[in-house]
Formats: sequence, structure tokens, C-alpha cells
Amino acid sequence: MYTMKATPFVLACLLVLFTATSPAVESKYYSGSRTIKAPTTLRKTQLHFFLHDTISGNNPSSVLIAKPKGTVVQQGDINPFGTVYVFDDPLTEGPGMNSKVIGNARGLYASTSRGSDLTLLFNGDFEFTSGEFNGSSISVFSRDPLVVSKEVAVVGGRGKFRMAQGFILLNAIFFNATLGDAILECHVTIFH
Repeated sequence: MYTMKATPFVLACLLVLFTATSPAVESKYYSGSRTIKAPTTLRKTQLHFFLHDTISGNNPSSVLIAKPKGTVVQQGDINPFGTVYVFDDPLTEGPGMNSKVIGNARGLYASTSRGSDLTLLFNGDFEFTSGEFNGSSISVFSRDPLVVSKEVAVVGGRGKFRMAQGFILLNAIFFNATLGDAILECHVTIFH
């Protein structure tokens, strides 16, 4: 007959069994089907580039994909609580639109503040398409207060930035409050 007192014993045995049979992996990432070498020491990398977020015009790099029922969102207004935008923004070496494109930032941001502290939730992948880091990317998932200078978190990456962590200091060097367009200077510090 099954008793409740036997349950903790069975669970403890299963826990010991699973712990004893799990693979011992040192400085490697075990993905179930293959082992991927992971760095045993961290390198610090600093990057500097510009992100161009364009909401206006015939070819925007950010578009509204969701809004709360009954909410009217004016052109360039990312603030109404619950609005969600998807973006595919160019990353450039310099602040000008004619500057060399070195990658793109793709993802989404959502307005998450109902109060006067305008805040977005930012989720994006910054992929580099040329130079030393071609094919590598950094992943950002962070609270994004709508202020001129701010910091967002780097929570991962791909390629040369696998398992990266760090931050990006963002400085709005251009912002058109009517259209919502912006150019952000990005100072990246990551450890990978």
C-alpha cells in the first residue's frame, strides 16, 4: 500500500540518482547532443557605434505592432502604456546615415510605464555584419528609461561574444520628439 511517508524517501533517492548520473563538465557547456567549449577566462571588449531608430517616413526601421484596445497612437509616439514596436535598426561606425553600416539591431520594445517615468522594456540582438566581429552578436534585455543618457544590460551573445555579459551606455545624440526618430551613441563594455 502506498503511504505519504514513502514519498519523501523516493524523491530523495531520485534526486541522488539524477545528481550522480549527470555529466561532469568543466569549462564546457553541455547541450545534450554535443559539448561546446566555453571560455575559462573572461576577456573584456569595448565597442563604439551608433544606432539609427527611424519611426517616420516611408521606410521606417521601427514599426508599431500592438497597442491597447481603444488607444490612439500618434505618429512617432512610443509612450502609450502597452504599445509594442518591432525594430530592425542599422548600426553604423559614425553618427551620419551615410556612415559605414557595421551591423543591425533587431528586436522589440514595449512601453511598460503607466506613470510619468517613461520606460520601455528593450529586447534586442545587435549583430555585426562586417569587421572583426562579423557574424557575432550581443543580446540585450533590459529596462530602458526614456532619458538622454542611460544604461542597458547585455545578457548574452553569439559567435565571439558567446556567453557575454556587460552593459551598453546609450547617449541620444539626436532625437526628434515630433517624429520619434533617434540616433543613439552606443558605448559597449562586455566580458566574454
